[in-house]
Amino acid sequence: MKKINIIGGGLAGSEAAYFLASNGIKVTLYDQKPKLGSAFHSTNFGELVCSNSLKSLKHDNACGLLKAEIAQMGSLIMEASQVSSVPSGQDLAVDRNVFSQYITDKIKKSPNIDIVSQVVSSLDENDINIVCTGPLTDSSLCEYFQKLLGEDMLSFFDAAAPLVELSSLDTSKMYVKSRYDKGSGKYLNIPLSKEEYIKFVNDLISAQRVILHDFEHFEGCLPVEVMAKRGINTLRYGPLKSRGLETDNIKPYAVVQLRQDNIAGTLYGMVGFQTNLKYGEQKRVFSTLPGMEKAKFARYGLMHLNKYICAPKLLNRDLSLKKSPDTFVAGQFSGVEGYVESAASGLLAAYYVMQRIKGQVFEPIPIYTMLGSLVNYLVMSSPKNFAPINAIYGILQLPIKQDKITIYNNSMEAIAKWREKILQKPLP
Repeated sequence: MKKINIIGGGLAGSEAAYFLASNGIKVTLYDQKPKLGSAFHSTNFGELVCSNSLKSLKHDNACGLLKAEIAQMGSLIMEASQVSSVPSGQDLAVDRNVFSQYITDKIKKSPNIDIVSQVVSSLDENDINIVCTGPLTDSSLCEYFQKLLGEDMLSFFDAAAPLVELSSLDTSKMYVKSRYDKGSGKYLNIPLSKEEYIKFVNDLISAQRVILHDFEHFEGCLPVEVMAKRGINTLRYGPLKSRGLETDNIKPYAVVQLRQDNIAGTLYGMVGFQTNLKYGEQKRVFSTLPGMEKAKFARYGLMHLNKYICAPKLLNRDLSLKKSPDTFVAGQFSGVEGYVESAASGLLAAYYVMQRIKGQVFEPIPIYTMLGSLVNYLVMSSPKNFAPINAIYGILQLPIKQDKITIYNNSMEAIAKWREKILQKPLP
């Protein structure tokens, strides 16, 4: 059997390595940590960088459906989320340190995973490789792919939101509530009057950014100052919307939400506050918000360049490269966007590698599932207009129009049958 290499120990790589190892297949997991880190990572596998939220848990939500699908497939990140969750309304949010430590422990304890800490600059094409290097793929590996594929990398700018220490906040100027009182009410809400909101928007617009020229962003993760520049009401109908956060005594014009970031409840993230502002400007502008006058920032917002391949031109439906069939690409490097989407693609790539190893006839994941439709988007989009995408109902391939609960039930049934056929064993 060919040697199997997993390149990258993020969400996608962790899923791929652990799934194959758990099914008796030895793999080598290459990751630059802990020898070489970055401004965005520490030493663990499966780290969450931008936010601690894995989005909605609802079965009628697109990302909620995707989470249910990969849980059925044996997802490690879904397992980790169960032991690291923090109250977050209807969303699944986690203590990111507990989350990544759980994943790291599972991988390090597996006898079938050999961990190698080094930067990978090229691939051995005699092996089977699953490349899950993420949006911060090392420049040397990008150059290797550009030569191999004859294509330049695509890219966009992404950003992360700040974290603040709860002990530094004046919570008497805030109130606790989840939107529409659904789920656990652990959001801290900062109500803004019309005058406070307008001043805050103007402060954002005039603040100094790290990168001053205009550039392409992912629309699902726009910097808060970029949204502010799109119009005075953009934030009020976006991350600062007040709808569902009113109380009998509080009728805010806009609301800034803070979400619990760790199990201890000592850190809170500013929801929707991805930013490209200079650190000093973040401190100055965000400290004008009520209750944040003396805020201590555990981490300022960060911006980074995300790189990815043109999947519809380069990938087969089994996530292998057309020019190198034993090389599979998953995670954000393949063109999906989001934590769950990245993990899901890594897990699916591992299923496809298992089929290859077992000599099975290729059995694609059913296209009318959310994960199946996500892969269909990757390989069937127009190469000229290809851009990263989250799990959304707009990409779902359905034979007939169905309500969302029917979609969920049919997807769960399809995933179970597909999984059993490949693994040749029923769900536990």
